[in-house]
Amino acid sequence: MLTQASDLSAGSSRHVAVVGTGIIGVCCARSLQRDGHRVTLIDRTPLGQGASFGNSAVLATESVVPVATPGIWRQVPKMLLDPLGPLSLRWQYLPQLTPWLLRFLAASRPEAVERISLALQALLDDAVPAYRLLLKEADAEDLLVRRGWIAAYTEPSSLRSYRRLADLQRRRGVEVAELSVAEMRQMEPALTKDLAGGLYYPQVAHALDPHRVLLALAERVQREGGQVLRRDVVGFRMAEGRVQAVETTEDSLDCDAVVVAAGAWSKELAKRLGVKVPLDTERGYHLTIPAPGIALSRPVYSTEFGMACTPLASGLRLGGTVELGGTVAEPNWKRAQVLAERGRRLFPDLDTRDASRWMGFRPSLPDSLPVLGPAPRAANAVLAFGHGHLGLTLGARTGRLVADLVAGRPAPIDLAPFAATRF
Repeated sequence: MLTQASDLSAGSSRHVAVVGTGIIGVCCARSLQRDGHRVTLIDRTPLGQGASFGNSAVLATESVVPVATPGIWRQVPKMLLDPLGPLSLRWQYLPQLTPWLLRFLAASRPEAVERISLALQALLDDAVPAYRLLLKEADAEDLLVRRGWIAAYTEPSSLRSYRRLADLQRRRGVEVAELSVAEMRQMEPALTKDLAGGLYYPQVAHALDPHRVLLALAERVQREGGQVLRRDVVGFRMAEGRVQAVETTEDSLDCDAVVVAAGAWSKELAKRLGVKVPLDTERGYHLTIPAPGIALSRPVYSTEFGMACTPLASGLRLGGTVELGGTVAEPNWKRAQVLAERGRRLFPDLDTRDASRWMGFRPSLPDSLPVLGPAPRAANAVLAFGHGHLGLTLGARTGRLVADLVAGRPAPIDLAPFAATRF
């Protein structure tokens, strides 16, 4: 383990290079900085221009249920046949995706779901307080609000099917209440009357501007002396089982430790540190509507549509869907347009004119758990990527755990379920 092989210890100040300037990387940098380390953030793109820019802004602390659940294998034919479905798969990408997909289906076994759910519960614990601490220090506490969120269902069969997953959430300590249509519309009058019912999660928080959250934390990092470099990282200079420097296309950056938090582009970097991980991407889309013509107090989510509708400072964001198609293929902007159609089904008075569209890559592992822990063949390297739908949710929590690893402190949770070598 890092704590056994590294000379980093609590209280020591070192130069730590963090590869990746998404929300995970920035939170890692800030947490390391709070421990007294000097940090440098490195990325080939500007701050927060990946999934951290276009996410649905929800801190989904109720997400103790993995994406793959029993019976999901029945959806695979539909995934292949419906390119606009909430969960779709591009035919041409199937050969490359097959190993990931087989692991994904294996993770849907009941015993695997139970094990993964326990690991998610441990990781999600304290996610919101961890953010509040960092945002308070960045004078940006007002960017995070806790108003809960509503899961809305249009079909009675969908609501009945989800109740067993809600039961799993309750076993994990999640606060959830079933709502009638009248209760839902009392809370959110813009909702359609054509609903079967829903669920309410009162403890869920959301960001009024997720990109601004990242920028506020990055600004604090820089005020405290941290650097942000725009570089394309291509590898590492190693000596005696340790990273001596981060190699980029332009230069070499000496460091005492490194954190790989490069999201969808972490796979090759992890390989260069001695481990192969089945990291792939879920291509997610959003529409952000500056003048939606309706008002929401809290996010509303539809599992049927694979879509979250989140009130932001800049308007209303309709985000979500999962398209398995890799990082090379061009966006299918029809998937963004279908978000508008589904949004109008939930909110009849929704005005989607002047909406801006976006597509990004969620870095995903087939078992819905991130890689979080020491690199097996580099004593001073930590891996922190693959958070899937929970990147924003777990940013501050991951940063704290990474700082514990670098400092040699015992982690407050068992990190074995997140080990890179579990595959």
